[in-house]
Amino acid sequence: MIKNTSTHTVNKSSTKRFLIDALRETSNRLDQEDVQYQWGHMGQCNAGHLIQTLTGMSSFEIVESVDFQLDEWSEHATDYCSCTGNKVDDIFLSIEKQGLMHSDIVKLENLSDRKVLENLNGGFRYLEKNRREDVVEYMRSFADLLESS
Repeated sequence: MIKNTSTHTVNKSSTKRFLIDALRETSNRLDQEDVQYQWGHMGQCNAGHLIQTLTGMSSFEIVESVDFQLDEWSEHATDYCSCTGNKVDDIFLSIEKQGLMHSDIVKLENLSDRKVLENLNGGFRYLEKNRREDVVEYMRSFADLLESS
């Protein structure tokens, strides 16, 4: 099996626009202090919040959809295969339709995409993966990068 490890793969401009809007909506939501954020919780972490926006699922529904196997998204993305029939595969298939690859999920969880980091306001710097403000900044930079390409 060959895994697609490309990043920022977008096939249609409407899909690209949807992803950009989802990144902005998610970052704006995370910018509100009353929104629950927990890096170690699949439904309330970096990827979990974006997946909520992309799929319309609640935090609980995300966790429930993976049978409460609270692995990190990066682990699910590494194990991802579109043909296993695992419930998490449905989430990955859904987000892929919106232009986000499983490798993007790993990078989002770790705030590690070099292109996104180089695009940050003020220039390149490393961000902390479990710091809400850094997640907001990363998602906004990711949206800006997609918008400019």
